[in-house]
Parts: sequence; C-alpha cells; structure tokens
Amino acid sequence: MVRRTSLGAYVGALRTESVRPGQSGVAGDVLWRVGKVVVAVVIVVTNLIGAVTVVLLATRVVPLPAVASARHVRSVNVALAAGYVTVAVLIGLLVGIRGLLGLRRWLTEERPPTVAEQRVVLRAPLRLFVVQEALWLTAAVLFGGFDARYSGAMGLRVGITVALTGTSTAACAYLLTERALRSAAVRALAMRVPGRLVVPGVATRAVLAWALGTGVPVAGVVLIGAVRLAGGEAGSSELATAMVVLGGIALSVGLLAIALAAKATADPVDSVRRALESVEQGHFAIRVPVYDGTQVGQLQLGFNRMAEGLAERERIRETFGTYVDPDVVEHILREGTNLAGEEVDVTVMFVDIRDFTGFAERRPAREVMASINGLFGRIVPVVHAQGGHVDKFIGDGLLAVFGAPQRQPDHADKALRAAIEIEAAVRSSELRVGIGLNSGPVLAGNVGGAGRLEFSVIGDVVNTAARIEEATRRTGDTILLAEATRQLLRAPGPPLTERPQVTLKGRSRPVPLYTPGLGPSGGAP
Repeated sequence: MVRRTSLGAYVGALRTESVRPGQSGVAGDVLWRVGKVVVAVVIVVTNLIGAVTVVLLATRVVPLPAVASARHVRSVNVALAAGYVTVAVLIGLLVGIRGLLGLRRWLTEERPPTVAEQRVVLRAPLRLFVVQEALWLTAAVLFGGFDARYSGAMGLRVGITVALTGTSTAACAYLLTERALRSAAVRALAMRVPGRLVVPGVATRAVLAWALGTGVPVAGVVLIGAVRLAGGEAGSSELATAMVVLGGIALSVGLLAIALAAKATADPVDSVRRALESVEQGHFAIRVPVYDGTQVGQLQLGFNRMAEGLAERERIRETFGTYVDPDVVEHILREGTNLAGEEVDVTVMFVDIRDFTGFAERRPAREVMASINGLFGRIVPVVHAQGGHVDKFIGDGLLAVFGAPQRQPDHADKALRAAIEIEAAVRSSELRVGIGLNSGPVLAGNVGGAGRLEFSVIGDVVNTAARIEEATRRTGDTILLAEATRQLLRAPGPPLTERPQVTLKGRSRPVPLYTPGLGPSGGAP
C-alpha cells in the first residue's frame, strides 16, 4: 500500500508540475525524488540517442576512405562506442545527481533557499551541459585518435562527427533539464530573483536551439562537401544519403530544439499574459510562479511585484475611502493636490442633530458614539445614492456637497431628494435632525498646509447653509432650503411652502426660506 501510494504521488507530481510548475503543492521530499528521477532519465535517454546517432552517421553517412579493414574498423568503433557510452552515462549520472544533492536538505526542510542553493538550482542545467560536452569531446578525441591509426582523414571525420553529435546531445539535455527542474526553480525563486543573470539568457537559449537543430546538421553537410571538393572518395549515392540523413536530422531535431526553446520562453510569458487578464478584472491577488533564471524570470517577478503594489494601492484606496468620500479619493488620485481650487456651482447640505447636548448628558459616551454612528449610517448612503459626497463630519453634524468634485447639472434636485429621504430614514430614530440647503458658487479644492490637506468647499454659500439649518429650530421644520436652491430646481417635486422670512445669524435682512410640503416636525403645512 505504501509503495502504491508513493508511486501515485510521483505520477501525480509529474503530471501537475509538468503543466503548472510550483502549483501542485507536493512535499519537498517528493519533489526531490521526482526531480532526481527525471534528471537521470534525461541523461540516459539523450546519451543513448546521441550514441546511436553517432554510430549511424559514422558507419552509414560520413564517407570514409577505403581501407583494407573497413568492416573490422567499423565493428570495433561500434563496440567501443557502446562501452564508452555506458561509462559516460554512469559518469554523467554520478556528476549530475551529485551536483543536486545539496538541494535535498533544502527541499525536505521546506524553507527558503540560501543564495548558494538558489544558484545550484538555476545552474544545474548548465552544469550538466558542461559535463556532457566534456565527455563527448573526450570521446571525439579518443575515437578520432583510434581511427587515425588506419587513416588520418578517417580519424578526423569520425572525431568531428562525434564532437558535433555530442554538442547536439548536450544541448538537448540542457533544454530538457531546464524544463524538468522548473518545479525546484519555482521554490528557489519564490522570494527573489538574482539582480544579474546567473544562467544564459533568452538570446543564448535561442542560439543554443539554433545550433542544436540547424547549425550542427548544416555543419555536417558543409564538411562532407569540403571533403568531396578536397578530392575525398565519395560517390553520388553516398553524398545523397548524407544529405537526406542530415537534412532529416535538421528537420526533426531542429523542430524539437526550437519547440523546447520556444516553450521555455513562451510558457512563462503566457502565464504573465493570463495573470494580466485577471488583474484587468480586478483580481490583484493573482501571482505567477517564477521558475526562469533569465530575463523572463525577472519579468515574472516584476509582474508579481506589480500585482502586490496594485493590491496594496487598492487596500489603501479602500482604507482611505473609509475616512474620505470615494468621489474625493478618485478626484485626488486623478487631479492631484492642486491648492488653487476651482469655482463651481453646487448645493450644500448641512445636517445637524437637535438637542444633542442634553442627549449626550444623559447617556454614556460609548452609547452616544454608537447612536451617532448609527444615525450617520442611515444618512451617508442616501447622500451617496443621490451623487453627493460627505465633505466632513462636524461633531454631531455633517456637511454634504452636491455638484463637486463630480459635476451635476441637477445638483439642487439631487440635494432636495436626498434631504427628503434622510428625513424619512431617521424618522424612526430617537434622534432628530435639522437639514439646511443652499446653492451657489463655491471654491472647491484642497485646503490645508504643512503636509495636511483635505478636499473641501469654501464660500458664503456654505456659511449660509449652516445658518439655514440653525433656522429649522425656530420654524420647527426638518428641512429648509434657500431661494437660490428653489430657483435651480428642474424636476417635478413636492410643493414648496414658504416660511415667514427669517433673519439669519450674521445677516442684516430677513431671507425667504422654503420647506418641501411638510409642516413643523414633519406635519402638514
């Protein structure tokens, strides 16, 4: 049962990690075991394919000079190739896997990697490439030297064949290992990407794919043509066979190499593209796995940092909006903090709690605060629903503005509708309010200094609105509006009843005031 479960974990990890590296949630020890197996398979398979390719090229494609023991030489070469590949694969496995042993403790301990461990993960494919390239170049020297005893030209051609094929094999192993170690790279790069590249960049990867898929076969064709031009012995059928085989290698291996290199770049870019679509829809918690040590990895990490910044900005916007009206927040973010201000026509609303002093004397401070907040919790949504914004809370009252910062041609109508809805909303409350409305030009802008600003409106219209609210105590009405507001009303609404002219505080003459079809304390006029 344990063995079956363990095998299932390996298979599941391989399936998930191959599609979505770093998102399977597998344990570090499972990831270590799977990665070790995959790297071993890559080393064995690529070297076996390379060995078979060398034998076929050396015995069937490359034109060899006529020697008395040609068949014997070929048989010996095949036997030596089999023996050398066996040894080379073992050495490659030993060096390749041994180079990853330092990652075992890090993965099993499930902790952030050190800089050294991070570099081991990122440089593992390059390290494996160097080891395999060294082994194949050694093989090229050995086989070339062995065959040179029979013919110098034969030794040179076999050596070149082994070197070119070995380069293709090592490059293919590099691209496959880089993909196989993506899951470990995700964990290694989760916190940071090196400031400068520690592995070959995107351009180097593309050149490597070209060399593997196109450069090596084309080099073989060039060398065969050079040998023929130099007077080497090769018939037309042999040249045709060489061209077909090398062309086939260029098409098949070239397609594989280009596909691997293209996906190595396209996959992370595509993940960033999909994540950008999520960000456009407002999902700022999205993150992409970072598994590339090249410039693409820096792009992945840069996207994650951008998403974190956007999420933080949205959090600040939401928090800021708790203390400042959302319309004001948008205005400040869009227009900045210009202190000059702008003259606009608005309707100002003052709302104040009546007999608040006596209410506060009879109740504990916590209960008073809860009552005020409950009352404002009914008033503020009404203001917002009509397109106004709460300019500020003034103790037991508030100042609301319609027409700034968002322009509203019908600001007077919206303010009157809001006042009527507020009167209805607070009717069941134990607290009573007075509402004063006034319209006219004000200066709207950021007010303050020494790094402390707030968006507000300033002008006689504001002061008069406050005085009109005070007048509700004398007339007994809940809502009073000035003549300037009445003249701006456009939409049909409740009939307005004129109250006896009242001299407002600070004014020398009485002013006409109106109430929207309601008598004192909400009764009929």
